[in-house]
Amino acid sequence: MLKINLNNFSYLNVSVLENIGFEIEKGTQLSLIGESGCGKSSLLKIIYGLLDCDNGTFFWNDIQILGPKFHLVPGMPFMKYLAQDFDLMPFITVGENVGKFLSNFYPKEKQNRIDELLELVEMTEFKHVKAKFLSGGQMQRVALARVLAQEPEVLLLDEPFSHIDNFRKNDLRRKIFTYLKEKQITTLVASHDINDVLSFSDEVIVIKDKTILEKASPKELYFSPKHKYTAALFGEVNEIEIDGQLQLVYPHQLQVVENSKIQVEVVKSYFKGKHFLIEGKFRNQTVFFENENDMPKASIVYLKKLDL
Repeated sequence: MLKINLNNFSYLNVSVLENIGFEIEKGTQLSLIGESGCGKSSLLKIIYGLLDCDNGTFFWNDIQILGPKFHLVPGMPFMKYLAQDFDLMPFITVGENVGKFLSNFYPKEKQNRIDELLELVEMTEFKHVKAKFLSGGQMQRVALARVLAQEPEVLLLDEPFSHIDNFRKNDLRRKIFTYLKEKQITTLVASHDINDVLSFSDEVIVIKDKTILEKASPKELYFSPKHKYTAALFGEVNEIEIDGQLQLVYPHQLQVVENSKIQVEVVKSYFKGKHFLIEGKFRNQTVFFENENDMPKASIVYLKKLDL
């Protein structure tokens, strides 16, 4: 079990994180979400031992995680951290980067492990290419393979798919998170991408104003957010009065009907592929809803909330 109890962390005498406390079981995949600058990356660095917090304790089972004040070389042997800068060695090959921390006493097993991980991240054909010749997305895939090489007990990922092309990202994301679950590697992911969060997380923590705003399963946070801030992290969200109650409603939860109390004037249509996102005005506030077809500007439509 990973136990986090952070009372305060400050940077240049400015408080960044306060009263962050949670526990996660072995094999759990937990996501940290929140706007840029909310402290997600700092929290990962503190948990890994790259930064010292002002006050707090961190444990993996019975082992206390300590920062650079206590370790000449920061980090814990049972834990790996993938930063946004990847930190690859540019003048050695992809295969050598992946196997950098693997033992040379068993060369055949080492090469088999390197090949297995390169296949996982779809970089087999680049095994003998020097890292300096790779694109940003390719470097990120190699960095993912490298942190997995020693099968850590705890893995900390900071925006792990941010540089990878969309056409490759979806398949790679499925492979990586499935692999981590099969190996029962406890994983913390800081991400802006809701596709990292909704489909693969067991739990999600929302960070706002230096502390935890909400903590729940992805389904709970998505369908029953307690704050508009949380709902907005998953995309456009409306805060409108329905039947005398102020409700948070996603665009796909609003349907065009012949008549209702929600009368909207169309402002603009945005093509989204399989549907249009329609921007409208309702009682001097902006409302977004989805529709199969484009809608002319200034047309009047009526909406109702779907029961999902």
